[in-house]
Amino acid sequence: MNYNEVIKISDVYLLPLISELYGLEGYEISPVKAHVGGRNVVFNCEKEGVDAKIIRIAFLNDRSREDFLGEVEYIRYLFEHGGSVSDVVSSRKGKLLEEITHQNHTLFVCLFEKARGKMLVENNYRYREGVPITEYYYNCGKVLGKLHQVSKGYTPVHSRYSFFDKYNAEYIDKLIPDSLSLLKEKLVELLETLEGMDRNRESFGMVHFDYSDGNYMIDFDTGQITVFDFDNSCFCWYMYDLANLWTHGVGWIQFEPDVGKRKKFMEDYFEAVLSGYKSETGIENSMLDKLPLFIIATLMENIIDEFEIMRNKGEEPECDEELSYRIKCLEDDIPYMGFFHEIYSCEEPFEYEERIRLKE
Repeated sequence: MNYNEVIKISDVYLLPLISELYGLEGYEISPVKAHVGGRNVVFNCEKEGVDAKIIRIAFLNDRSREDFLGEVEYIRYLFEHGGSVSDVVSSRKGKLLEEITHQNHTLFVCLFEKARGKMLVENNYRYREGVPITEYYYNCGKVLGKLHQVSKGYTPVHSRYSFFDKYNAEYIDKLIPDSLSLLKEKLVELLETLEGMDRNRESFGMVHFDYSDGNYMIDFDTGQITVFDFDNSCFCWYMYDLANLWTHGVGWIQFEPDVGKRKKFMEDYFEAVLSGYKSETGIENSMLDKLPLFIIATLMENIIDEFEIMRNKGEEPECDEELSYRIKCLEDDIPYMGFFHEIYSCEEPFEYEERIRLKE
């Protein structure tokens, strides 16, 4: 079943069922525009005088019931322990996860409280008027630090997968075309390096795995950040989420031609993020020293995600300028996403010559 098929049966079949399951009578329910590579159908639910809700319908068979239960139980745990997250709403049957079967296809349904505020992009990447942008950087780190601190005490009932359950040599070999043999080699080297790293409770646990401004709302009156979309959450190093924050920070300075200014900005940006993070939880310097390594790990995730999207759509694999750039950074061991390297162009950020042929 694909996205369009789910939308087609929503009005007549799915939404009436979901409304009954969750008591959504009287809510105005409207679809949320899907983003590229999205694995869910999402609806906004609004009703005068009550908090808005979000319906999420997962239709791909790439996740198990255990995966979904692990996700929603983790979200509920974070919420109950002070994490700034959109809580999952129980159905009338008291379930965090509901299942609907249609034509022998199982759809997994969750309802969430809608986070207060709006996304940064919806505010044209402007922060709170009269408030320095450094407050935002600090808050990004602080909210993440709290989530990680709570995670350190989390023992799951239904467990999500661990990093190496998905990111392993066998999966990479199956997913990525043989013509990209050097990329495969570099990815396996990266995984071998990560395999040798410590996985104690202070450094390794449940993480968001996609912590960025596309997955939280900001209350522009208070600056409060509320996190959602734990679809990719898994057991991994906490440092991965921090590295992901670093990679998203480049957007603030990506059009600056002076590499020295880009470097200085990123140092100051990440210092503010870490200051917020450390106000909630500790992190060892030995892990912070691994920032370049985990930036490479985020590149690996981006690359694999792109190939997964093509596979899920049934498309032949191809490399556009952005994917070619990421691959080039990995193949040539260019650190920090090439942001301080001659490969980088502020006129065409994070783009490289397209690879025309992937299949021999």
